[in-house]
Amino acid sequence: MKKKRKHESPSEPIKDQFILRFFEENSGKAVGINAILRRLNLKKQSALEAALERLEEKKLIRKFSAGKWILNGTDATSIVSNEHLYQGVVDVARAGFGYVLCKGLTRDIFVSQKNLGSAQDGDFVQVKLARMYLGKPEGIVVKVLQRSKSQFVGLYRAFKNESVVIITLGNQSIEIPLYREDIKNLEDYDRLVIEITKWKEKPNDRMSCKVIKNLGKNKTIDMEMETIMAKAGFSLAFPASVVQESESIQNSVSDLDQRRDFRDITTFTIDPIDAKDFDDAISYQINDKGQLEIGVHIADVSYYVKPDSALDKEALKRGNSVYLVDRVLPMLPERLSNELCSLRPNEDKLTFSVVFTFDEQFEIVHHWIGRTMIHSNRRFSYEEVQEILDRKEGDFAQELIKVNQIANHIRKLRLQHGAIDFESEEVRFKLNSMGMPESLILKQRLEAHMLIEEFMLLANKYVAQFMAMKNKALPVPFVYRIHDVPDMDKLEEFMLFAREMGVKINLTTPKLISKSLNHLAQLIRENDDLKILQPLAIRTMAKAAYSPENIGHYGLAFEYYTHFTSPIRRYADLMVHRILFENLTHEKRFRLDAVESQCMYISAQERKAMEAERESTKYFQVLYMNDQIGKEFVGRITGMNDRGFYVELIDSKCEAVLSFTSVPDNIIVNRNRLSAASSVSDKVWKVGERINVKIISANLDDRELGVEFAGEIIE
Repeated sequence: MKKKRKHESPSEPIKDQFILRFFEENSGKAVGINAILRRLNLKKQSALEAALERLEEKKLIRKFSAGKWILNGTDATSIVSNEHLYQGVVDVARAGFGYVLCKGLTRDIFVSQKNLGSAQDGDFVQVKLARMYLGKPEGIVVKVLQRSKSQFVGLYRAFKNESVVIITLGNQSIEIPLYREDIKNLEDYDRLVIEITKWKEKPNDRMSCKVIKNLGKNKTIDMEMETIMAKAGFSLAFPASVVQESESIQNSVSDLDQRRDFRDITTFTIDPIDAKDFDDAISYQINDKGQLEIGVHIADVSYYVKPDSALDKEALKRGNSVYLVDRVLPMLPERLSNELCSLRPNEDKLTFSVVFTFDEQFEIVHHWIGRTMIHSNRRFSYEEVQEILDRKEGDFAQELIKVNQIANHIRKLRLQHGAIDFESEEVRFKLNSMGMPESLILKQRLEAHMLIEEFMLLANKYVAQFMAMKNKALPVPFVYRIHDVPDMDKLEEFMLFAREMGVKINLTTPKLISKSLNHLAQLIRENDDLKILQPLAIRTMAKAAYSPENIGHYGLAFEYYTHFTSPIRRYADLMVHRILFENLTHEKRFRLDAVESQCMYISAQERKAMEAERESTKYFQVLYMNDQIGKEFVGRITGMNDRGFYVELIDSKCEAVLSFTSVPDNIIVNRNRLSAASSVSDKVWKVGERINVKIISANLDDRELGVEFAGEIIE
């Protein structure tokens, strides 16, 4: 995702920003001129010396010893003496070995299974570069700096001589002994949530753990949802110290005189009908000059959650709220998420705001960023707002219609600049009083949704721009939301497949790619059979992530973008609020290495939350189809591997697995996994093709529907 560093020409002076970036990347290390020249591939020592003098004068670096400098503010005791130590996140393969993605290296470091030590997938580690083998770096994990998870779900077994809990780590089953006090009221084969208190550092070490919760044997919905969350590494309950700290927070304001007061200005929230935490609001007023001012007001969580407090540490550990089908596992305790910080109607609330002033052509002529206080006049659901927009009457109809007109204008400009506009299909379940799914609903993307979406995007964009422009010469370390350009190899394969379905994709430039993809999005809205192309197009895209190194956001066509609008449910937004506040009136530089490591961690937590949410949806889909065994449905092939096809049932959007053993053909999957051919006939199977299938199994343990082939669709 990173842009390649552009080295300065030997004939040009070296930019201070270039050298400072090097020191920030190597925070905690004292480095000399020769090391900088060598590592940055610089030629002119005199130009480097001049840059170092300027940075020293600005007190951004300081002399550590003769001929060596260090980033100012770095404690000398934290200096790493071994210059071959790097930090990064472990990606463990199924075979047991791993790769560590490290800052400062262009290639991942390979680590064999024996050299991983106790490091698990997703852990943030310190790795020693041991050797180069066939041009590739190999290393040894020296220390686990931060565990991606310490909580696991395992099976309790009571043997004759000892009691253990059996968990799975990577591709290994591990037995961890339980102490006598931990096995009270436990029965053989109970499912336990445990927290590892001692990891295996040496081959002969024994791990230890404590029991967090006994989920029992009965496979209830509660048990399955808690298992999903615990397996993803999310704590099921807040520690007592965190709850106690949240309950002790007073609902008082100590800085009202420093806030802009919006309490007398028309303000409202628009959220899902079942929402409990409202973290954004919109205000509407005509100013003294007759201009329209629209404010985007975000819950000021940073006012209540202080850095390094128990609340802050727990929020960082979680990284974000997790939204399963029937429940939410919040990032913050209810006292904050549903009470103090939630922008509930008819209550004074503290907010952090971006206020936009528009002219008659809906162009932004001014904007303001700062802390505020609001008083929401009305809480709307999306459906209520949509009805007002359609009927052009109702509470605050005039304001909502005008705000919607501006949102449509902003959206049109964004798409013209190359933003990609895929509408993802989200499945929702209607649950009965017992929590069982009784119907399946495809979430509609209403104009009301897009109204809020555009103003949230706008606020995020302007906050990122403000921080990027704060010091263009020496950018302040910040949390950007980045999205790299698509993978060209994947795009070329996709282009060939789309062409077979009559859709042309132009790969000449990034802007033409986005234009082609937007044209595809429009075709999909008009032709249901082309819907399969949308997930395939999305797979060609890079994943969005958090990083202090801004490379822009390709999907939104923004040069600068961040996440500012959801601090109740995302730690990234809380970080953004803190850095932004400290830089509103002056400049404060947060440590780049700290920002960077937190960005890597919360990006990983975001991926875990998304996976947990997918697992939850799969479980409820299988549960919903459990009484449909033996029935036939029309499905669409959405993917394939060497064992079978993935099939989406058209009506319910449930995904099923069709094993090749049930297909009357000998199937060979092509390399691109977008089509398969028969070795005995001229039959070709393609992703997107419709087929008839019969439900033969609904396995809740594996979250998998099994189907068998029931015939081709005759057009």
